Amino acid sequence: MESECIEDITRALENNDTQLAASITQKYLEDLNSIPLNIAVTGESGSGKSSFVNAFRGIDQEDERAAPTGVVETTMKPEPYPHPQYPNVTLWDLPGIGTPNFTAHQYLKHVEFEKFDFFIIISAGRFRENDAKLAQEIKKMGKSFYFVHAKIDNDLRAAEQSQREYNQENTLQKIRENCIQGLEKQGVTSPQVFLVSNFDLHLYDFPTLQETMERDLPSHKRDVLILAIPNICKSNIQKKKEVFRSQIKFYALTSAAIAAVPLPGLSIAADLGILVSVLR
Repeated sequence: MESECIEDITRALENNDTQLAASITQKYLEDLNSIPLNIAVTGESGSGKSSFVNAFRGIDQEDERAAPTGVVETTMKPEPYPHPQYPNVTLWDLPGIGTPNFTAHQYLKHVEFEKFDFFIIISAGRFRENDAKLAQEIKKMGKSFYFVHAKIDNDLRAAEQSQREYNQENTLQKIRENCIQGLEKQGVTSPQVFLVSNFDLHLYDFPTLQETMERDLPSHKRDVLILAIPNICKSNIQKKKEVFRSQIKFYALTSAAIAAVPLPGLSIAADLGILVSVLR
């Protein structure tokens, strides 16, 4: 995509057509910044699913754009929650997996699984048989999925109060191993389980979850994910810096090409538009 754009721009400049060069560059940047990323978040009611959706988007529970928390589900309809800065990124709050009689295949068909880039399966305790069935069906359909044990901070507080010789790392490892063993007994091969606090994403396993999601996505979607994730640590800021750095040449070329057009005020207006777009 990038190499084709550069070739088209080069041809336009060789023909002294700066307007065409600017148009091609702007179109490329618009396409780049509108690449869709659809993330499915599923789990039982009360698992911390909605809080995870809000934390991932970096918004407070009181925000009018927040997914409602502490609400009993009454619908089987997926609910979209766009990212506040990147509307091309949407987290979908999927309904609870349901009763033991549910069919994973029917569930995925109902929620239109094809539109999702990957699935996050959330639980506040042990993962259940339905979670395992869903993961196996997702795998059959060629999609990535990740098990997230949310509300890990609650588990740690309970362990600290009940254990005389409390050790956080040992407790985390035991919880992780219990989740993995439970899923393996349900037939899930090599399950990836991440322990997360929805209120402190920089702690525990969320950074590892982020790295895993980035690794599994194609490069053009990876950059979209990097820009959308909150700045919870210095490495996130550095990654975003690298993404913007890779785009600088196109913004600079757009500015230079427009500056060559002999219209008073056009260059300043265009540069302001570019700055607003980058700094939104």
